[in-house]
Amino acid sequence: MDSQTIVAPMTPAGVSAVAALRVSGARVRDVVAALFGERAAKSLEPRRASLGTARDPQGGKLIDSLLYLFFEGPNSYTGEDVLELYPHGNPLIVRELLQAIRGLDGVRLAEPGEFTRRAFLNGKMDLAQAESVADVIHSANRAELENAHRLLGGALSKKVATLAEQVKDISARLELDVDFAEEEADPDYATWGKKIEAIRGSVTALLESFRGGSVRRLPLAVLYGAPNAGKSSLVNALLGEDRILVSDIPGTTRDFVEVRLFLPGGEVRLVDTAGIAAQATDRLDALSMQKSREILEEADMKILVLDGTHISEGDTPASDPKPDFIVYSKSDLRASLGPQETIPDAKGAALQVSSKTGEGLDNLRMAINGHLFKEVGNSEDFWITSEREKACLEDALAGIDRTLDLIRKNPAVELLAFEMQLVRRALQSITGEISSEDILQSIFAGFCIGK
Repeated sequence: MDSQTIVAPMTPAGVSAVAALRVSGARVRDVVAALFGERAAKSLEPRRASLGTARDPQGGKLIDSLLYLFFEGPNSYTGEDVLELYPHGNPLIVRELLQAIRGLDGVRLAEPGEFTRRAFLNGKMDLAQAESVADVIHSANRAELENAHRLLGGALSKKVATLAEQVKDISARLELDVDFAEEEADPDYATWGKKIEAIRGSVTALLESFRGGSVRRLPLAVLYGAPNAGKSSLVNALLGEDRILVSDIPGTTRDFVEVRLFLPGGEVRLVDTAGIAAQATDRLDALSMQKSREILEEADMKILVLDGTHISEGDTPASDPKPDFIVYSKSDLRASLGPQETIPDAKGAALQVSSKTGEGLDNLRMAINGHLFKEVGNSEDFWITSEREKACLEDALAGIDRTLDLIRKNPAVELLAFEMQLVRRALQSITGEISSEDILQSIFAGFCIGK
């Protein structure tokens, strides 16, 4: 492993009240001495916040007064000595602090994911946990974040370790039979087959939990309906600000407009579309309606908005495509339809709302949240998100299937032992017990600098 000390900002570029930088490696105490003086370096205490005035080691120029924390290895994130600095969040201060630290011999800027890579190499976490760090940072909703924390806590690692130990036990018995094949009676293949089938079931369950494609993609909710149905006003009301131009003139919205809406389950993309009428008024109107239909094809939730002042109670609106939810707008301008009336043409319920008074908006938010963010059944459940982990499990499953096929057709102990060794290696690759430099490089290259 690289013996140089590394430094990088932990917070994004830009102005903020406080920024954060991390230094890791053997020269952490030298960094403290260079910035704050020898006395500060000698009085360092692990996990104790200190206030100091950082100065440029070259000319003594004041950089900033800031808090810093020292973590003594191996009791740190990386397993090495670690220094965290919390200057004011002025980009000029952060840049000068970085330059001062990088100017010291043996200190360089960290590569993407290098802090987490050092944590893995120093045994602070296994490879599956290291990969989940990126999920914790980039999770798009509460369910994904909770799943990432389960993975970081070792839920997958413990499961894989148990499976690998079971495979190891079977392998040991098989290899023992290989060594004493001439002295022992015929092996009990039926017993082996049952144990291997049980392992196959566990590996299959992990594979079926894979959700890599949906992770980090914000769900899409689309409002659609006839011109002047109140879609744009509804979007503004949900956001609590005037983000979209609203007019009494039908057809004001010519193209779909996308905004971000924050809900209890996470962030969603909310789209206001151009009105879809029975017949286009001109070529531009036809193009606008075509755009609306195209974005509806991508929608995770289709919300049909109907002008509540123009619909009689009991009407069943026709719509193409079929909505997941129907909203009757402008409820302040008409009599009540009755609470949560079910509309036969819709997959779900209907709701009255008023963008002017706020009636029904909270219920609409909860309806969107409930549709787009499903509850996880068991707090212990988790799913895998890594394509690499999925590939390792597929290799393990293929080896198990070959083993079972050998037991049925040609139960040669030597071949069975060889296949089970391959299965075990595939499982150990998930947690990084067996890993190549190329694999590590590809994993950590996708991390942000500073993590």
